[in-house]
Amino acid sequence: MTVPAPPLWLPSLATPPGVYAPQADTLFLATALQREALAPGMDVLDLGTGNGTLAVYAAQQGARVTATDIARRAVATARLNALRAGQHIDVRRGDLLSPIRGRRFNLVVCNPPYVPAPGSPLHGTRNDDGRTAPGSAWNAGPDGRAILDRLCEEVPQALRPGGVLLMVQSALSGPDTTLLRLSGSGLRAAVSDHIRIPFGPVLRSRLPWLRDRRLVNPQDMFEELVIIRAQQA
Repeated sequence: MTVPAPPLWLPSLATPPGVYAPQADTLFLATALQREALAPGMDVLDLGTGNGTLAVYAAQQGARVTATDIARRAVATARLNALRAGQHIDVRRGDLLSPIRGRRFNLVVCNPPYVPAPGSPLHGTRNDDGRTAPGSAWNAGPDGRAILDRLCEEVPQALRPGGVLLMVQSALSGPDTTLLRLSGSGLRAAVSDHIRIPFGPVLRSRLPWLRDRRLVNPQDMFEELVIIRAQQA
């Protein structure tokens, strides 16, 4: 499957500097979300909402939408975009599921940090001025799993019976491990789709490191993205 074109329904929303802008992974996840046939009255959670693109779409379908993000600027942007789109979205600031503990949803959608990176994960790291550090929206530690493993542990507790998790990640960060961990949490998990896209600026900038760790072959210039779909019994 080639890089997806923006779906016709995908809203065009503001994305100021410092907020993760919709890219190929967002569009890929958006197409998977469209296939879920959202219905009025469904409770949807968008984890790491960024500028709110997926949250706004879910709200346009009549879903009751909650969105979270650890970055203040992303939360403010998602709230503004929801207002401009005429949609009510409960946007909360916090780390992953921490703002909505105890609540359960029909569908959880997430585009988490999943890019392998040297050093410690940056998720939620702050600069001296209080802003979220650059790279925290995609860097996820040496194996790319710093956030994925937490999601595999925490998200099942936020799904109603029959509820669905839709999540995008790179093949570089171990989709098989994600499937095993979700299955171990009692979900029926599978890769529902995959695409290959050219390496972007982030991966190109660290190709020597990725090759040293044998995460990519010397001839590789494409990254595989997968959609993980997992359903609560």
